[in-house]
Amino acid sequence: MSSELLDALVLLEKEKGISRDVIIEAIEAALISAYRRNFNQAQNVRIDLNLGSGTMRVFARKEVVEEVFDPRLEISLEDARKINPNYQIEDVVELEVTPKDFGRIAAQTAKQVVTQRVREAERGIIYSEFIDREEDIMTGIVQRVDSKFIYVSLGKIEAILPANEQMPNERYKPHDRIKVFITKVEKTTKGPQIFVSRTHPGLLKRLFEMEVPEIYDGTVEIKSVSREAGDRSKISVHSDNPEVDPVGSCVGPKGTRVQAIVNELKGEKIDIVKWSDDPFVFVANALSPSKVLDVIVNEEEKATTVVVPDYQLSLAIGKRGQNARLAAKLTGWKIDIKSETDAREAGIYPREEGILTFDDEDDSDYDSDFSLDFDDNEDILD
Repeated sequence: MSSELLDALVLLEKEKGISRDVIIEAIEAALISAYRRNFNQAQNVRIDLNLGSGTMRVFARKEVVEEVFDPRLEISLEDARKINPNYQIEDVVELEVTPKDFGRIAAQTAKQVVTQRVREAERGIIYSEFIDREEDIMTGIVQRVDSKFIYVSLGKIEAILPANEQMPNERYKPHDRIKVFITKVEKTTKGPQIFVSRTHPGLLKRLFEMEVPEIYDGTVEIKSVSREAGDRSKISVHSDNPEVDPVGSCVGPKGTRVQAIVNELKGEKIDIVKWSDDPFVFVANALSPSKVLDVIVNEEEKATTVVVPDYQLSLAIGKRGQNARLAAKLTGWKIDIKSETDAREAGIYPREEGILTFDDEDDSDYDSDFSLDFDDNEDILD
């Protein structure tokens, strides 16, 4: 009996990662429950579980009182001193009350309780493991698909990918391997519940961290991300080291690094732009691949008016306003785009000499910007 019990505890600790103390506590709680249920006893009891000998004994705990009102919980001072003359009032006496067939009944009744406690301990371990991975990326395997959710196996647990977190250009089938971003880990009555996403901007950020060593080691920093999943994204990067080109680092040799991310996102276009703390420069960069003539900044309203060449107006705005919308999200500034002709008629362009402008002939601000697989025809206004 003892060797079997010890072997079982060692196996649970090794395979499930549950400490022996947790298992013993669960067994003792189960035995107390079994005793009270099967022998109709309401008294306060303690279980002595001896792993060395493999024995289980039940002790009733009774308080020493002058006058007994409940014999299940109390014992008189006179009776207590028959056991040990040193007992005093308010001491606790333990009397062995182990039934003869307690082992068999306890094993049957305790099985369900022990199983439940073990399951709860497992859930606690899984929750602790995954709560630390919130806002992180993991590779999972699609298990099943229904009208509302896709269930993705992350090893020890199955995560939920809701319909609104699925990329519109993807179709998922069982056994597909996909990378997902963990958005939320909840503790529920049925155990940990993990929600994942394929559309979250954090997925794009983590993918760049995985593919670009300079981002992983902190040489290059991702400042902001704006994303319309499955279609197009913009990401701004910066490096404090003047010898490091942040955009070039993200693109990689012959575009290999960014191409790996595009492949993972099933062809989603990615614009990589250089971040700047100067809104003139940052907003102009964010509207890449469109050329910008001038950026007029309203600091109070955090709004900008951007002047672009007439022939670049539709490119700057983008298909259904996508380029301008993503640029606004990326920079955090409101962006109003005007053609050069409209700006001249409104009297806002050209401005006084000395004001920062972006000239068609000077493309230095755009040399390091990168837009993968961008098609000019695709961004013509509908």
